Amino acid sequence: MNQFSNEIPREIGGLQTLLHLPLRHNKLQGSIPDSISNVVGLEFLDLSDNNMSGTVPMSLEKLQNLKYFNVSVNKLYGEIPSGSPFKNLSSDFFVDNEALCGSSRFNVPPCLSSSKHRSNRKKLLLSFLLLPIAVVFVPMTFVLLWISESNLIGSGSFGSVYKGILRGGTTIAVKVFNLQLDAAFKIFDTECEVLCSLLHKNLVKVITSCSNLEFKALVLEYMPNGSLEKYLYSHNYFLNIRKRQSIMIDVACALEYLHHGCSSPVIHCDLKPSNILVKIRCDVYSYGVMLLETFTRRNPNEFDGDLSLKQWVSYSLPVAVMDVLDANLVTQTGSRLQMELDVVASIMKAALDCCAESPARRTNMKDVVGMLQKINIQLLAC
Repeated sequence: MNQFSNEIPREIGGLQTLLHLPLRHNKLQGSIPDSISNVVGLEFLDLSDNNMSGTVPMSLEKLQNLKYFNVSVNKLYGEIPSGSPFKNLSSDFFVDNEALCGSSRFNVPPCLSSSKHRSNRKKLLLSFLLLPIAVVFVPMTFVLLWISESNLIGSGSFGSVYKGILRGGTTIAVKVFNLQLDAAFKIFDTECEVLCSLLHKNLVKVITSCSNLEFKALVLEYMPNGSLEKYLYSHNYFLNIRKRQSIMIDVACALEYLHHGCSSPVIHCDLKPSNILVKIRCDVYSYGVMLLETFTRRNPNEFDGDLSLKQWVSYSLPVAVMDVLDANLVTQTGSRLQMELDVVASIMKAALDCCAESPARRTNMKDVVGMLQKINIQLLAC
C-alpha cells in the first residue's frame, strides 16, 4: 500500500533467500518478471491491485514452496499455469483481469486451442498494444529519421548510438539501450538521473529521453568531429602538441567538474580516447593512461606480458622522452626542440602521477587541471 510505480526489477530474481513479497495495492506496471522463478524458497507473493499486464509466467511452476499467489485486479491475460503449486490456489486470486484463461476451477474461460483463434487473438492484442504507443509517440515534437545500421555511430556494453535528425533539421545522437540485458534498465534510469542534471561546456548535453516498456533511449547533442581516437590513429588527421594539450585540459576540466563540482561525485568509469566525447580515483587512473596514449600515440592494448604503457613511459623519463614521444610531434630543432621535450616530459610526469598504483597517491583532478594549465603556459612560450 505505497505508491510504487514502473516495473518490478528483473534483478529481484537474485534474492535467493526471499520468503515473502507483498506488493499489493501499488501502481506497478509491466509484466511479472520471469526471474522470480529463481527465488526457489518464495512462499508468499501478492501482486494484487496494481496495473500489471502480460501473462503469468509458466516458469513460476518451479516455485514448489509457493503457498499464496494473488494477482487479482490487474490487466493480465493468457493461460494460468496449472502445475504445482497452482493446483491449490483459490480462484479469488485471479479475478478482475483482462483476459485470463485456463482451468475451470479458476472460474475463467478455457484457453482457445485452435491456431486460427490464437492467431486472431494475438492480432487483437497487438492492435490494443500498438494503439496507445501510436497515440503517445506520433504527436512528439521530433521525428527520428533513418535510425538504421547505416547511421550507427558506435556501440557499447548496454546499447548502440545512432545518428538522427529532428523535424527541424537538427542532427542528434540517439543512445538506444539493449533491453535484452537486465542491467540495461538500471543503467538507463541511472544515466537519465545523472546526465540530465549535468551542465558543463565539455560534456555532451542530454536533449531528452524516450522510454516505454519496449524502447528506452537518450537523445544527445551530436558531435560531428568524431572521437580523439580517430585523430590519433588515422593517417588523414594530425594533432600537434598544442592541440593535444588543449584537448586533455578540456577533458581534465570536465572530470574536475564531475568529481568536485557536483552535489555528489559522478564517476565516468569508461574513460578512453573513443569516448572523448566506479570510483573517482579509477577515473583519474584512466585519464592518466589516456594522457600517455595521446602524446605517445601508442594503444595501451599493444603491450604484452608484464610491460604496460605506463611502465614503458616511466622507464624513459626524464632523459629519453624522444624514445616514447609520437614521432609526428617532433617538428622543432635545437633549443626549441629541447623546450618542447621538457614540456612533454612534464605532461607525462603528470600522467604518471595519475597512474599511481595506490589510489590514495593518485593526483586529484583539481591538481591535474592546475598542473596542465601551468604546462600550457610553458608550451605557448616555445
